[in-house]
Amino acid sequence: MAAFKEYAQYDALGLDELIARRQVTPQEVLEAAIERIEAVNPRINAVVQKTYDEARAVVGAGLPPGPLAGVPYLMKDLYAWQKGVRIGNGSRLFDGFVADHDFTLVQRYKAAGLVMLGRTNTPEFGLNATTEPVAYGPTRNPWNLERSAGGSSGGAAAAVAADMVPAAHGTDGGGSIRIPAAHCGLFGLKPTRGRNPAGPDVGEGWSGLACGHALTRTVRDSAAFLDATSGPAPGDPYWAPPPTRPFLQEVGANPGQLRIALEKEAITGTPVHPECLKGVEAAARLLEELGHRVEEASPGFDVVGLRWAMDVIISANLRNGLDLRFDALKRSQREDDVERITALWAEQGRRHTARDYARALVIVHGVGRRFGEFFQGYDVLLSPTLADPPLPLGTPDMMSGDLDAYTERLFRMIPFTPQFNVTGGPAASLPLHWTSDGLPVGIQLGADFGNEALLLRLAAQLEEAQPWWNKRPKL
Repeated sequence: MAAFKEYAQYDALGLDELIARRQVTPQEVLEAAIERIEAVNPRINAVVQKTYDEARAVVGAGLPPGPLAGVPYLMKDLYAWQKGVRIGNGSRLFDGFVADHDFTLVQRYKAAGLVMLGRTNTPEFGLNATTEPVAYGPTRNPWNLERSAGGSSGGAAAAVAADMVPAAHGTDGGGSIRIPAAHCGLFGLKPTRGRNPAGPDVGEGWSGLACGHALTRTVRDSAAFLDATSGPAPGDPYWAPPPTRPFLQEVGANPGQLRIALEKEAITGTPVHPECLKGVEAAARLLEELGHRVEEASPGFDVVGLRWAMDVIISANLRNGLDLRFDALKRSQREDDVERITALWAEQGRRHTARDYARALVIVHGVGRRFGEFFQGYDVLLSPTLADPPLPLGTPDMMSGDLDAYTERLFRMIPFTPQFNVTGGPAASLPLHWTSDGLPVGIQLGADFGNEALLLRLAAQLEEAQPWWNKRPKL
């Protein structure tokens, strides 16, 4: 079979178009992806499980006539079960676990014609903003191998940045799509709560904080993936407001003159790195040049109360997830089952009361109300995605024994992303800035609940005004 040497020159929709026109076969595209993974993965450790034979069998059997037929795709190894595939969740605790059914999102990926050929690295149970699980080792940033690729979808982001695949699955419970997108120079959209289904085993992730989507190079790919996967499934407890037209049609549409709130300083008081400030100020100027109105403003909320509420929700869900696994194993927890921070955080979940959980939900919904009011006056909230450019590997460390110090360091890294997990509104990180030493810096755009269409229109306008397609790491 002839090598498809131009593979990395196309985004997902570009590959689909080539296949549809019979200019290249799905087999050639798949083998090009496998060749790239084999060449690059030993240096960055993005892919921790390879399902090449299964992918070849899927292509050989004939692909469905979906909107992304033949496009190679990698799944984040955090839940998102695939029938017959080993699921690790970044943890030694899941050694030997093989899924016996597909998640609804995986079913929709298959129906779209995506060819899943592996699973990407993630921190244990998605609990870190860097991807360095004990079970699989660290994922390295393709832009600088001594830096973090971010987390918890760090393997996915590194794989896309390294041209292994044009897009990869990610999840986001506190920024876990946007953080690695910012670290790796990609577009990363966290959709509205309930936009993509979480079933069939649960109705929501992390009590509504978490959702799944994709990391992509182009805005149009993100829109196309959302068209392929969004919408309610039978039994869903709730779903996002239906779009008025396909999301892909928003790409290239005129966003109009928007009222944009600029939030340069973190409400948490976390110092923001000068490069992140430089990036968001440049983005604000670009938006003004494009005809939008930008002014400094912030929604404001009780930071201390929200931190406590998120801790209650995350620790409670973690404790429940671990207990379900131990029930399946028919044994109790052992000291070396999970990493130290995982164990400490889960134990905290055991100590919280039912009243704590109910109160945490009240706080979370209160912040959502506050943001709803804020977006009556503004269309978009602009901020840095993170407080720092990509940090050295090992920051923070889940094998430390100090949970308070760990969570304090973690939340200092991500003062801007969790608020949109709390409100449920959509938010995206755009690769609009690079540091003087060549590291990517993300800029975040957030909108009101259900308004991905507006974000996609604005993001596409920025992508056209300041293209990032040709910015690639030199591995």
